[in-house]
Amino acid sequence: MNLSWRGLFKGLKAVLHLGDEPWKIALGLAVGVFISCTPFYGLHTLMAIGAAFALRINKLSTITGAWLNLPWFAPFIYAISLKVGEFILEGGPGFGGVPGKSLPDLAGIIRPSLSPERITVGFLASSKLLVAVLKPLMVGTTIVGAVAGLITYVVALGTVREVRRLASREQHPAPDLRA
Repeated sequence: MNLSWRGLFKGLKAVLHLGDEPWKIALGLAVGVFISCTPFYGLHTLMAIGAAFALRINKLSTITGAWLNLPWFAPFIYAISLKVGEFILEGGPGFGGVPGKSLPDLAGIIRPSLSPERITVGFLASSKLLVAVLKPLMVGTTIVGAVAGLITYVVALGTVREVRRLASREQHPAPDLRA
């Protein structure tokens, strides 16, 4: 996929003009957007293809939805998801199981251990951070993905229906009654 705004809008325009049922296109986009919020970066396309086949929804719209989490959006999506998951699991901000109460504190703990001489210590510290972050991230991405998917479904369904209504009006213009 072309990782530009122009490429993104071109892909979305193509999806809006697919010949499938509007609800299937919208559902495909919504499922794809949900998938794009998961932390399995790099597997989104494969997951979208599998989900589209399993759910019998539009494959192109599902893949397009999965591509909406572009690299410059991903850090924000995952940061928000991490905070949401952290809030739900712990009832508020902070990582209770790891020394330091914020991500910058945790990064500060790991950074000195990333030198070649201390690679084992760095690996263990990074593993501890990953384990501490994984559960809140999974919970958060599930919730953020579900909300983003629901919003996508409603907006996409309305947009596809409106595009088709306008296209129908252009093909069958109203008769001129002024004659």
